[in-house]
Amino acid sequence: MEFTLITLLNGVSYGLLLFMLSSGLTLIFSMMGVLNFAHASFYMLGAYFAYTISIHFGFWPALFIAPLLVGLLGAWVERFGLRSVHKYGHIPELLFTFGLSYVIVEVVQLIWGRSTVPYAIPAILDGPLFTLYTTTFPMYRGFMMFVALLMLLFIYLLLTRTRIGLVIQAALTHPDMVEALGHNVPRVFMLVFGGGCALAGLAGVVGGNAFITEPGMAGTLGSIIFVVVVVGGMGSLAGAFIASILIGVAQTFAVALDYSFISMLANAGTQISADTPGYALLSLTIAQVAPILPYLLLVLILIFRPRGLLGTREG
Repeated sequence: MEFTLITLLNGVSYGLLLFMLSSGLTLIFSMMGVLNFAHASFYMLGAYFAYTISIHFGFWPALFIAPLLVGLLGAWVERFGLRSVHKYGHIPELLFTFGLSYVIVEVVQLIWGRSTVPYAIPAILDGPLFTLYTTTFPMYRGFMMFVALLMLLFIYLLLTRTRIGLVIQAALTHPDMVEALGHNVPRVFMLVFGGGCALAGLAGVVGGNAFITEPGMAGTLGSIIFVVVVVGGMGSLAGAFIASILIGVAQTFAVALDYSFISMLANAGTQISADTPGYALLSLTIAQVAPILPYLLLVLILIFRPRGLLGTREG
């Protein structure tokens, strides 16, 4: 019971971090139809900006300033880069964001170096939140979960209870009519792109010190968030939330399970020798195959439900 509950909490906290990262990408795609390959790079920038700001002003100012800076940078990228190639179709957009991701990585390495930076958890949050049986749950993990849920509530209220949210939803399906009513649709697109990048930056602020802040962090999570978006359904925030929790919990449990098919068959009374066909494959533990589980889920979703769990829009 102790193992199950603690692993479940760790999985949910990891899943909520994935949602923080994928929610911005989902908003950008649902609004603009742009699949931003540089999205994880904005996550990385959020962590590095927060590291630099926290050195001079502390973690709490960094929590607010870093996402704002990332959002402004994202808005600038949309205004002076992505908007210029948007009229040529999706392929130029993909190539632009793909190239941008490499540019950001190189710039980060030039400024902060190639090694890990000491972006630490703030002292006030560096301790146990509670103890379950004999295992403690970190306070910072609880803080990450709180920020993610608060962000989810903010997005929901913004899109359903505010005027700008209604304009955004209307521009999604009827951009010409929204523009005829006097709204600047390109500016709305810029705000949405900047806002999505700011959400990625926020994920970097709270995730960079919980895991690791180094130039490879964008590549580590970059592919996972695309799995989340596709599994949840392109353009569906609710789908992204469900997929994030599902993948986070599944990976966390898998990493903690050191069982192989051989050990499970041995418990069932079946002995497997080294001469048995497929012995190398059967000897792999669940922990060893954990990194490929999200991609296996992606393949199954694309086969049996191509639109994703709650997909409402095709690419």
